[in-house]
Amino acid sequence: MIKPSELPLAADGSLYHIHLTSSTLADKVLLVGDPGRVDMFKTIFDTVEHESYNRELHALTGRYHGTRMTALSTGMGCDNIDIVMTELDAAANIDIQPGSDNRSLQIVRIGTSGSLQEDIDCGSHVASAYAIGLDGLMNYYREWPAASGQWSEMENAFTEHCSLNTEHRFAHPYCVQGSKMLLDKIASDMHHGITATAPGFYGPQGRTIRLHPAIENLNEKLASFRWNGLPVTNLEMETSAIYGFSHLLGHEALTVCLIIANRPRGTFLNDYHSQMRHLVGTVVERLA
Repeated sequence: MIKPSELPLAADGSLYHIHLTSSTLADKVLLVGDPGRVDMFKTIFDTVEHESYNRELHALTGRYHGTRMTALSTGMGCDNIDIVMTELDAAANIDIQPGSDNRSLQIVRIGTSGSLQEDIDCGSHVASAYAIGLDGLMNYYREWPAASGQWSEMENAFTEHCSLNTEHRFAHPYCVQGSKMLLDKIASDMHHGITATAPGFYGPQGRTIRLHPAIENLNEKLASFRWNGLPVTNLEMETSAIYGFSHLLGHEALTVCLIIANRPRGTFLNDYHSQMRHLVGTVVERLA
């Protein structure tokens, strides 16, 4: 029995943060950062059966061409992903009927990101075949070291490549692969690469405003790393945790990002709403 303090519920019996239950959560889940972006799905879904709001978490469950889906905003950062992924799995599996198989969710994050490769233009779509976590979140879970052993070579190669040793007081990086099934289904015509997940937007992503990054050339080191023929294509703030939790809990996960900044060129796309709507529509159609 899980104590109420450990997995709190809202007054209506839904999970405390995401305000979803087993019955209002679909098996196909679309994650976006911006709560306002969830409204976009109201014009894409054919029907809507559930909607809830809590802080930056906006949930919408409906059907697209007969396929049931849940769209959910996460806010920004891996700290929010810790909440969202834990509660999504709890809604799917904590109260499962005896003798039933655990529910395996198909989770697709549709986000924005900055390209680390000069030849990946703003407006491009990048799908994350792998993620490298600079955030350290999965290191807090006892199950992670044993589960992540299959990517230990990649982790060691990356740590050595970027010279992330004891003189830098960073969280130990971790590596994890996304869902090959979803990659093939949704992103066959997109850029494939490795996504680096940072624990912040400015210094952790190599930006200098008034304070300076501890490693000034971190982005260049990231961009020059290769694994299985794939480069580190982009840098964002959620994917490694989504992939890590999905691997531990038995879900399929993929991140697809619209590139809105090209870091080597210093360019930024500040009006990308029509491109994002196109990407959302593409992902929904292919997921269904």
